[in-house]
Formats: sequence, structure tokens, C-alpha cells
Amino acid sequence: MTRRIFWSICLVAIVVLLASLALNLSVVYDYFTKSQMNQLEMQTHLAAQGVQADGLEYLSALPDADNRITWIAADGSVLFDTENQSGSLGNHLEREEIREALDSGAGQSIRLSETMNVESLYYALRLEDGTFIRLSANQQSRRTLLLSMLKPLGAIILTALIISAILAFQLSRRLVQPLNTLDLDHPMECKAYEELSPFLERIHSQQTQLKQQEAQLKQKKREFEAATWNMTEGLVILNQHGNILSINRSASQLLGISGYGVGKDLLLLNYSPEVDQLIQGARSGEPCEKTVQIGGGEYQFLASPILTGGKVFGIALMMFDITEKQKAEALRREFSANVSHELKTPLQTISGCAELLSSGMVQPADVPRFSGQIHAESKRLIALVEDIIGLSHLDEGARDMQRETVDLFALAQNTVESLRPAAQAAGVELDIQGEAAEIIGIPQLLSGIVFNLCDNGIKYNHPGGKVQVFVESLPEAARLTVQDTGIGIPESEQERIFERFYRVDKSRSKAVGGTGLGLSIVKHSARLHDATIEVQSHIKQGTTITVTFPKGEKQP
Repeated sequence: MTRRIFWSICLVAIVVLLASLALNLSVVYDYFTKSQMNQLEMQTHLAAQGVQADGLEYLSALPDADNRITWIAADGSVLFDTENQSGSLGNHLEREEIREALDSGAGQSIRLSETMNVESLYYALRLEDGTFIRLSANQQSRRTLLLSMLKPLGAIILTALIISAILAFQLSRRLVQPLNTLDLDHPMECKAYEELSPFLERIHSQQTQLKQQEAQLKQKKREFEAATWNMTEGLVILNQHGNILSINRSASQLLGISGYGVGKDLLLLNYSPEVDQLIQGARSGEPCEKTVQIGGGEYQFLASPILTGGKVFGIALMMFDITEKQKAEALRREFSANVSHELKTPLQTISGCAELLSSGMVQPADVPRFSGQIHAESKRLIALVEDIIGLSHLDEGARDMQRETVDLFALAQNTVESLRPAAQAAGVELDIQGEAAEIIGIPQLLSGIVFNLCDNGIKYNHPGGKVQVFVESLPEAARLTVQDTGIGIPESEQERIFERFYRVDKSRSKAVGGTGLGLSIVKHSARLHDATIEVQSHIKQGTTITVTFPKGEKQP
């Protein structure tokens, strides 16, 4: 900007200087031309008086003069000329000054000689006898005058240019200095030119808007990071080159990438052929997904292109933990297979016995045995179906069951009393001890927990064994403990006993009529009450199962 101002000032100075010189030369030249013409007029009047008085004698007696004198007859022929013989000159009647003198008594003209590069000034008077006296003088033309003054003019122009350049340089620096010292961070505090006030106000307004937008962007970024940071799903935002723009905690832990990985290539930090294929696919503009095995778990990776104007601007990589889902799917398939098998066995027994009875192939003495077997299998089948229906009901949340205040000790007493006949038949002692413990729960489900735990304690015991039930009231919870002296559970299988249809001793389970769903019902019922279950068991020493219920109300 300083250079532009400098050259602008210099150009203006040059233009003004040249214009001034041209104007001055024109004015001076016109002034001298007019002065010389006035002098020529005065001398012409003097010569006219002499010619009228003495005629040719006056003209002949004149000494050599600077001005040319011509005496012209009324018909235009030259009677006398101080520079040429009169006979050698042509008729002058058509000359401008002569025609003007013929009309008005006096005339003047200026003619330029192209060959001599001079201007001739003419002044003519018409005498009383009809003749004309004319005086002429020569002066330099404008071009000749200009050429003759080139050297002094050049010196003047050069001096003026130097002075103009110095002044322009200083002036441009002074003009630009306030602009260079503007504090654009605080434009309203600047005291520069008044003409810059609208500009500074506009900058201040734009800075205010930019700061507001920056604050909003930072707030949105914080909100985005807060939301994504606490997501259980992994999320990585990549640019079009595969460099990490953002990564949340779940993805960082899953891929083993710290927060310092932002800005780096994802595949350089954690290379995976599956992830590489996903990124390449997303770069083509199509969403891609794959299942990836990481650390013994299964994760579903979904890569979605981020499009802007039809071009891939970035890639969003989502990671979902589907380990539990896959396990649940496997359990569902196993459950379906077990249900089919468990239902098929008693149905085949019933069908076989009924077929033998209907065909008359059974001896009369064996009919009660076959009938009893059909009855037993039917009861087992009914119990199995009831447990499956009950378990499905629990899976749906048992929302139709009402919660109420329940004395866990009284409920357990009633359940134990209902099981005493079965315990006596198995030769197992069944006892209950404890104190009143009120909780908020569903009586049917709580009774089912006590029933299934005690029923298992009786069935998987030995004659002369014992099942002991304890109910304790704690400050924040109620504790139910069922302890038996039965066969025990191997430590390797203790985590699986709550799976559906899982049996530790399959042959014994079928012999005692177990469905394999009792502990699954216990687990789901406890979960609906926010209760925790602990198992302690040793082979041939017995099993202790403790269920702890919080006393606060669990909302359905």
C-alpha cells in the first residue's frame, strides 16, 4: 500500500508539474505574441503617416529595420518591400490581413512557416489613397520555443521529481503508519483516521460474531465429546485420508489408542485387515460393516462415509459390542434345542406306553405300571411347560404382577411348610430360622425363589440330609440363605447352574423329576427385585445359596 501511495503521489506531482509548465508556456507565449502585435500596430501607424507624407522617398530613406515593411497598391501589387524587390512578389490582395484592412481599414494575421519553423506576425493599414502599408515581424514557434527550453525545463523537472519523490515517500509513510499500527484485536480503541471508523466498527462487529460462533462451536464440541466419551459404543471420526479427528473412550480402550492418537493414521496405530477394508469401502461412498474378533469378544464395526457436496469428507467408524448378543443368540438356540429335547422325551414315553396299552400288548398285571409311568411323565411335562411359561413371563418383566410390602420370613415359612411332605418323603430334614424382614416385591416370585432353592436342596440331597433356611434383616437389605448337605456343585460349573436346562447331574435330575429351569427362574426373579445371588458349594459337602434383597422399592 505504501508503494501505491508513493507512486500515486509522484504521478500526481508529475502531471501537475507538466500541466503547469504547459500552461505557463502557453500563457507566456500568448502574452509575448500579443505584446509584439501591439508594437507592430504602433509601428505600422507611424510608417503609414510617413508614407502618406513623403511616399516612396520615406520608405527608401528608412534605415535597416528589424521589421519588414511592405507597401501594397490598391490592386494588390507590391509597390515596395524592404526584403524583396517589389516585382518579384505576387499579388497580396488575397492575404488575410489585406482583406481585413480592405474591409475595416486595418487587419492582422499570424502565419506559420513550416520550412523556417517560425511564425510571422502581420499588421496592415489601408491608406487614404487606397494603398496598404503592412509591417511584419518574425518570432519562434511554440515547438521551437519548447525545444530551446528543454535543458532548463529538464533541470526543473528533475529537481521537482526528486523533491516530489522525497515528499511522496515521507507522506506515504505518514499516511500508512496509523494503518500499520491498528490494533485489530481492539478496533474500537484505535484512534486512526475518522474515515476508518465504519471499517473499524465493521471489524468489531465481525469479531464479536466470530467470537460468538467460536464459543458456540466450542460448546458444541464439548457437548459432542461429553456425549461420545460416555458412550458404550466405540466412535472414531476420520478424515478422508484416514487420520483420526476424534475418538471416544470406548474406542480408545478397544483399539488400544490413547488420546494422543488424534491426528494420526488409524491403521498405523492399530492395523486390522477388516478395518482397512471398511475404510476403503467407506471412501467409495458406501456404508460398510463387518464383525471383528478383538480380545475374545465380538464387535460389529460400521463405517459410514461423511458426504459434503457429493464428496467423501470423512468417515464415521462405529464399534458395537455384540458379544452378549451372540451369547444370547447361542443360548436361545440352545434353549430351543433343549426345549425340543425335554418335551420330546416325556411325549415319546407317554406315546409309547399309550400305544402298548391301546394295542392290548400289556399284561393286566403291568397295566398299573404303565399307567403310572404315563401319569408321572404327564406331570413332568406339565411342570416343564409351566416353568417355560413362567420363565417367558419373567423375561417380559412380569409387568402384570403387583408389588407390595412382603415379610420375607413369613413368606419363606409358608413355602417351607408346603415342601415338608416332599422333604419327609425324601428323608431330608427341612428347617427355617430367622426374623421378620420386610421388602417391596412380588409375592409370587419371592415364593418361587424360596420354593426352587429348597426344592433343589431336597432333590439333590441324600437320605438323612438337611436343608436349612435362614432369613436376616439388615439395615438396608434382607438376606435369604438356603443351605443343604447335598451332592454339591463342582467349582467349574457353578457359573452355569443358572443357565436354562443346565444340570450338574443329568441322570439324577431326570430321576427326581427336575425340569432344569428352577435356578433360571430364581435368577430372573432375583433380577426383577435387584437382588444379588452368591453360591458356595463343595462336592459331597453341600451347597449354600444366598440371595440379598434391597429394601428400597424397585420400580417395574
